[in-house]
Amino acid sequence: MVDVDLKPVVINFTLKDHIYEVLRDSIQALDIYDAEQDLRLDERKLAEQLGISRTPIREALARLAQDGLVEILPRKGVFIHRKSLKEILEMVVTWAALESMAAHMASRLASDADLKALRKFAMAHSETASKAELSEYSDANIKFHQFILELSGCDMLKNIADDLFMHMNAVRRRALGENNRVSRSVADHMEIIEALEARDSELASRLVREHTMRLHDHIKDRWTRLENLATQKKTTDDLAIVTKPRRGS
Repeated sequence: MVDVDLKPVVINFTLKDHIYEVLRDSIQALDIYDAEQDLRLDERKLAEQLGISRTPIREALARLAQDGLVEILPRKGVFIHRKSLKEILEMVVTWAALESMAAHMASRLASDADLKALRKFAMAHSETASKAELSEYSDANIKFHQFILELSGCDMLKNIADDLFMHMNAVRRRALGENNRVSRSVADHMEIIEALEARDSELASRLVREHTMRLHDHIKDRWTRLENLATQKKTTDDLAIVTKPRRGS
């Protein structure tokens, strides 16, 4: 048996976990891909808001840095981490692969009661989508996909996907509000459920993969164009500053 060198536990891990979860959920609720969003986190202000010392805040931020949600830059501070476009696209591809396999397994392993519960959940939140309550539907959309992963019966698939979802919340929230993607999402979900209910594993797997890859293609097209426009604007603004006549010249 390996002899692990451990020290006595003297820290309240319940409190530490709670602070971590509060900060994580707050970060995930932000629209971090809004160009105007301030990404800097103030340790002192966070501690004051939560009514605690800065030590558990620093510990929680260190965990969030390990998760890739924040960056701790020496002498500069702590900043919420935005994924690059390349990273986002790779996350979506990975998600598509994971959930495609999950749907394949769920079509064979899920009980009729499980699939009935999935349909009931989707139907309830399709009404949310029709009322344009985007934030609520965005959360329900993530839960729909997590539901399928759970029905696969494979814990590792679900755990890996959950790590991706942690970073995909803000991405999906922004993308759903573009090009009337909500209504398309609802229709796709119903087709996926029908394939699962028919126990057609190949069709369910393909529909899930195509559904997620449509998100990939949307992000690649629209966000690349937005990035190009932002770059052009910055270049134009920089040139305007350089060419602006000086007083007295």
